[in-house]
Amino acid sequence: MAIPIIHDWEKYFEHPHEGLGSSYERIILNDMLFKYIQAFNISSILETPSFGFTGLSGINTLALALQGASVSLEDHDERRIELISKLWQSLNIPLKTKYNQDYLHLDYPDNSFDMGFNFSAMWFTKDIDAFLKEFGRVCSKLIIICIPNRKGIGFRMQIKDYKPELYPDLHPQHIDPSSISQVMAKNGWKLVESEFIDCPLWPDIGMNKELFFQRIIGKKDNPTEIQEDRIVSILPYYQGKDPSFASRMLRYALLERYAPDCFKQYWAHHQYLAFCK
Repeated sequence: MAIPIIHDWEKYFEHPHEGLGSSYERIILNDMLFKYIQAFNISSILETPSFGFTGLSGINTLALALQGASVSLEDHDERRIELISKLWQSLNIPLKTKYNQDYLHLDYPDNSFDMGFNFSAMWFTKDIDAFLKEFGRVCSKLIIICIPNRKGIGFRMQIKDYKPELYPDLHPQHIDPSSISQVMAKNGWKLVESEFIDCPLWPDIGMNKELFFQRIIGKKDNPTEIQEDRIVSILPYYQGKDPSFASRMLRYALLERYAPDCFKQYWAHHQYLAFCK
């Protein structure tokens, strides 16, 4: 989905049905992050900004915390911080949170974290130069920034709905990979890898993926009434109640694993940039 759900994000904390698209995305994201925390021996992580796209907010780094990493998280909405904190507490996983109104300053000493990370959240930063300078100051080893795939067919179709007056908090110019890389280089950070990620079998469309497949096969069930056994959520997986969740999501990873980059750059939903000092 090209534009974050900025108005009704709270509904996912009451009914955590994220659907197939977001669930697949989370497993792919976890696999990528696991690779980097092992390669760079990461033990402390700052996620800022934490709010990106649809689904449950504030759980992008939850899998890393389950592996023993110390996670700190920043958000510009105090109510969202409250709900995120309660969710982590319900899973008995420690989390440090901080409110940050504009991300112009990160209130930590130099090199406080091994790694910095955000996912589809750069367009909530008001000043990309100020934010990335601060991000680089407080991180010592690695920074991973995930952005929507601006070349993607789905993104190009949906971004047409963007209007500054409707989304005053969004700054689409801040999700440009070239601009991010240039600022990071100026601050002494080297781009070590850039890959397209989140490349499932379905296109990047702003609709429920279960509904999408129903329409493909000509089924006309009402998707607004979600039965309990059809709820798709990663939370039971994190609770240890659904150990096969990741393997089920990876059934849809054919393109993720085998498609060439020349295809992924137009089909994948996201792109990540990994920087080290």
